[in-house]
Amino acid sequence: MTPPLWTTEPGTTAPEAPAQEPAATEIHPMHWRSSTAEVSADTSITVGPSAQRSTDLGAAIDRAARRSTAGVAFGALPFDRTAASTVITPADITHIADRPVTQLKRASSRPSEPSDYLAGVSSILSRIADGTVDKVVLARYSDMLLESPSDPLDIAARLAVRNPSAHVFALPVGPGRHLVGASPELLLAKTGANVRSHPLAGSARRTGDPVTDEQAADRLRRSDKDLREHRYVVEAICDLLSPHCRRLSAADPDVVATDSMLHLGTEITAELDDPHASVSRLAAELHPTPAVCGTPRAAAGAAINETESFDRGFFAGAVGWQDRAGDGEWAVSIRCGEVTAERVRAYAGAGIVAGSDPTAELTETEGKLSTLLAALG
Repeated sequence: MTPPLWTTEPGTTAPEAPAQEPAATEIHPMHWRSSTAEVSADTSITVGPSAQRSTDLGAAIDRAARRSTAGVAFGALPFDRTAASTVITPADITHIADRPVTQLKRASSRPSEPSDYLAGVSSILSRIADGTVDKVVLARYSDMLLESPSDPLDIAARLAVRNPSAHVFALPVGPGRHLVGASPELLLAKTGANVRSHPLAGSARRTGDPVTDEQAADRLRRSDKDLREHRYVVEAICDLLSPHCRRLSAADPDVVATDSMLHLGTEITAELDDPHASVSRLAAELHPTPAVCGTPRAAAGAAINETESFDRGFFAGAVGWQDRAGDGEWAVSIRCGEVTAERVRAYAGAGIVAGSDPTAELTETEGKLSTLLAALG
C-alpha cells in the first residue's frame, strides 16, 4: 500500500526563514521512497551544520520543515562528521508516478584499483594487530562516464524496482550533484517517544541460488568474525542512544537479504525520555556508526583518512527527513553514488576486523557496488 504523503496542517502557513538562515540555491528535483513515504519534489538546498553540531543541525532541519508548505524537510550528512551538511527544503510534494526510464549511454568505466584496496586492507589489519583500532570500514569506488546526461530520478526509479524494501533516494547535495542510492540500513526512525534502529554489519555475497545462499546465511549466523564485526555496531548505537532513553532493547541478530548481499542485522528499539527530541539531532549523534567507519570512531576515521586516496563525500553518511514534530527517519547512505550529468561514482565498503581476508573483503565490495551499477545497466 502506498504510504500517505505529508500535507500542510489546515489553517497553517509556512513561517518566514530566520535571518541567519543561509540563502537557498536554485531549484533541484529530489526523490525519496521508503516504508513511510514515497515522494518527489522540487527543492531548494542550503549548506547546513555538520553532524558534530548535532543540536544546530536538528534546529536547521526543523526550521526548514516549518518553512516548507509540506511541513517536512530532508537532509544529507557527509561521512566526515565535521563537514557541512545539506539541508533540503521541498516544495510542491507530489506522489511519484511510474517514471519513463531512459537509456543511459555509457562511455567508459573506471574502477579504483583492486590492488590498492588489497594493500589497504593489509595495512588496516596491521593497525588492528597492534591495537590501534578494532574495526575499520575501508571503501573503494567505480566511476561510470556517460555519453549523454544522466537523470538522477531515472536512476532512483531503476533502483526502486530492483530494491523494493530499501530506502531509495535521489537527493541534491550541491549544484548539479545528487546522491542516489538504495540503502537497506535504517540509522534511526522516530515517532513520538519511540525510536528504532536496524544496523547491518557482517556480510556475504548472494549467488542467486537459494540453497547456496541459505548455507551462506547459516555461516554468517555462526561466524565469530562477522558476529564480532556486527556487535561493535550494535553496542555503539546502544551506548549513544541510552543517555536519551528510559527503555532500550536489542534483539538477537539475524540475516537480512538485499538484492546482492546477505547481512547480519539487529533490531534496536527504545523509548525516549523526551518525545519532542529531534530525530535529526539524534541521527547526527549516532553518525558515523562502526557499520561505515569503525571503532574506536576517532581512530578508525584517522585510519580511513590515511589509507583511502579519495574523498568519500556523502557516501557512508546519512540521509533522511524530519517533520515539524521532530519525527522522521534517517538511513545510512550506502549502496549509493554521486551522480552528475556526465559521471556516476558508485561507492562500497567492507568492515575489516581481526581475521578478515583481503580477497574476501574485495569480493564483498564488488557485490555491494553491483546494486548501483546494475541499476545503471
